[in-house]
Formats: sequence, structure tokens, C-alpha cells
Amino acid sequence: MSVKEDLILRSGGCCELCGSVEGLAVYNIDGESTEEKSVLLCEKCLSLIDEPTNDEKHWSCLNDSMWSGVGAVQVLVYRTLSRLGNNELLDMMYLEDEILAWAKSGLVEESSSNEPTRDANGTILNEGDTVTIIKDLVVKGAGFTAKQGTTVKNIHLTSNPEQIDARVNGVKIVLLSKFLKKI
Repeated sequence: MSVKEDLILRSGGCCELCGSVEGLAVYNIDGESTEEKSVLLCEKCLSLIDEPTNDEKHWSCLNDSMWSGVGAVQVLVYRTLSRLGNNELLDMMYLEDEILAWAKSGLVEESSSNEPTRDANGTILNEGDTVTIIKDLVVKGAGFTAKQGTTVKNIHLTSNPEQIDARVNGVKIVLLSKFLKKI
């Protein structure tokens, strides 16, 4: 049996990301053509997989496919959500250590070309760090002020090295790293 036939059996004859049945093709993760390292994708997903920001609405399907028990699908969902900057769904995903390492290995090249995110003192911030706010910040649209001295735990880095995603007062907001200090 060919890899495509195996994937059709595994997926029930539909795209493993969005469920479409049109124009199915094999997508090889990291260039390896094996059932374990391939995913069956429709034309739409295949056309967007390398540049998912070209149609962010299409990727609402990842809310469902992120729960797949197939490692290759989990890797592709993780990488796509990372490229979209959807940390909320990434936080909900549970991946075995081996699958998580595989998923992150495909993102290393993209993130290594970016500048590191630095706090007000020039200290490099990492995913999951705890920081404190060094200046009162008015949060537009949320109707509150993030007060100086507020501790913010488990920050998320964005594609912009000057910003981080975080929860302050239970609201997910974007903060400028120049107003933060790593604890």
C-alpha cells in the first residue's frame, strides 16, 4: 500500500486538519515520505500551510484537529498555531515530550532569525517567564490600568520582539517588553 492509501485509511478519506474531501494530497513533514511523518491535506490547507496568515479564518478548524491522536497531525497543528501566534490554543494542546520536541524543531529556523525579546533592562525574555510591570499602563479596550509592580506569570513571546502576550487581571493582552522587568 502507498503512503497516500495509508493516510486515506487513517483519515477516513478527508483532510486531517479541516475535514474537507476535495483535492486531497500527501504533505510530508520535514520532507520525509512515511505514514508517520505525513498528513493528508486538502487543496486549501496545502496552499496555506507554509503561509497560514494569508487566510487566518480558515484555521478555525484547528480547534478540532488539535485533539488528533496522530503525532504528525499534532506537529502540523502546533507549527501552524505557532505561525499564527495563537498562544491560547497552544496552551490548551497536550503533546508528549517527543512530539513537542519534533514540533518545535521545525520552528527553530524561523525564530532564530528574529531578535530576542528583551525587557527594560536588556535581559532576554523567554517563553513562560515571570515579569513585573514597571509603569502604569492603560489597557485600551479593556477599561483598566495595569498597575506598576503587577506580577505577570507565564508570558508568551510573539513574532514581534517588542511585544509579549500575557494575562493581566484575567484579560489576555499584549504588553510592550520595554515596560517589563524579568523577575
